[in-house]
Amino acid sequence: MDIQSESVVYGCIKDVALVDISEHRRSNREAMLELPSAESWTLVNREMFSLPEKTTTDINLSTEVMHFGASYQGVEHEWKYWLEQFENLLRKMYWVSATVHLETEMSGLHSFVFETSDAAHVPNQSNINIRCEWLKEVG
Repeated sequence: MDIQSESVVYGCIKDVALVDISEHRRSNREAMLELPSAESWTLVNREMFSLPEKTTTDINLSTEVMHFGASYQGVEHEWKYWLEQFENLLRKMYWVSATVHLETEMSGLHSFVFETSDAAHVPNQSNINIRCEWLKEVG
């Protein structure tokens, strides 16, 4: 029996809103809540996200950081699908950058940086670009 190694995916999505902060937070929160449950066996699900608090009017910082993480059995074999699901989420959100780290026992650490063609991504309006960096520890 071939046992696949565990893979860990984690990272964050950052948004900077100079105006209408509460609208950005509300919209981003809704996009994450619309994700399928982990029980549906989808690769990207709402339980993997640390949902931002509900919007408040007393916000001192303009940068919102939305964290996520999950462990999988051999997700690198389905990585194309994981990325598709994550990009579908990003298309529905306000953000300035997103970083995804994929740690695997077999191929090391891959970091994926998502950028937009504009200063910030507006839901369903901007192009998404991805850059990958790979670090493999030799030991």
